[in-house]
Amino acid sequence: MTSPAIIDPFFDEATFTITYLVSDPASRRAAIIDSVRDYDHRSGKATTVSADRVLAKAAERGVMVDWILETHAHADHLTAAPYLKTRTGAKVAIGEHIREVQTIFKKVFNAADVSEDGREFDRLVRDGERLPLGTLEIEVMHLPGHTPADVAYRIVDAVFVGDTIFMPDYGTARADFPGGDAARLYRSIRRLLSLPAETRLFMCHDYKAPGRDRYAWETTVAEERARNIHVHDGVSEAEFVALRTTRDATLAAPVLLLPSVQVNIRAGNFPPPDANGTTYLRIPVRLTA
Repeated sequence: MTSPAIIDPFFDEATFTITYLVSDPASRRAAIIDSVRDYDHRSGKATTVSADRVLAKAAERGVMVDWILETHAHADHLTAAPYLKTRTGAKVAIGEHIREVQTIFKKVFNAADVSEDGREFDRLVRDGERLPLGTLEIEVMHLPGHTPADVAYRIVDAVFVGDTIFMPDYGTARADFPGGDAARLYRSIRRLLSLPAETRLFMCHDYKAPGRDRYAWETTVAEERARNIHVHDGVSEAEFVALRTTRDATLAAPVLLLPSVQVNIRAGNFPPPDANGTTYLRIPVRLTA
C-alpha cells in the first residue's frame, strides 16, 4: 500500500541534507524530519532560513506540526528543533540510545550541563514504537551502526532512513564515529532491506555520486538490494566491514562535526552563555609534538 502521506523534501546544499515535511492530508497533522539550522562556521552566525522554508510549506498546506523527529545526533549540520518547537509547539523526538551518545560526547566537550538521560528531548523513542500522525502511524526502527542511536521512521511504505544508507550509487554511511560499528551497520542495513521490495526509502543526505549531475534522495528497497555499491545482495558482513573500515580510514572529519555534535546532543540548543552573556562553542584541541 502506498502511503497517503504528502512528502515535501527540502534540500540544503550547504550541508547536503534533506529535511522532510510529512503530512497526513486527512487530518492535516504533520511531522518534520531532520531539520537544519543554518550555521556559518567562519562567522559563528546561526540563522533560520532553512527552517522557515519548512514552516512556510506547512502553512501553505494548512497543517499542524505534531512531531520534530531526529534520526540521530547529526555530525554534519545543526538541527533547528528548538526553533521549530517554539514556532509549532511540536514535540522533539529521538531514539532512546541518544543517552549513549550524550555519555560519550559530554566528556569530549566537558559539557557539565548535558544530561546522560536524554531529558533535553521531549520523547525518547524505542524500536518498534508507533507514534500517531493524524490517521497514520510512524513506526520507529532502531538501526545502529553509524552511531549507537540511529533510528529510521516508517510511515506505511515510506521510510526515512537517516544516515544508515545512501543512494545506491553512493553507498553507505561511515561507521568510525565514537560508538559507531561497521558490523552493526551491516546488520541494520540488512534489516532495512528486508522490508518489501517496493518500500520507498528517503535519504537524509546526498552528495551526487561520480557520473551523476543532480542530487537525488528517493529510492526503493529493490534498487538498493540490486545496485548499492557497498551492500547489494551478495555482499557478506565480513566483506562490508572490510570495505567500510578501509574507506572510513580515508575520510576527513565533517566540517561542522564539532559544532554540530555539541549542539545536537542538547536537542539543538546551544551551550548556556558565559558570565558575559555570550554563548560559545568548544573546540577540543589535541597538541602534538
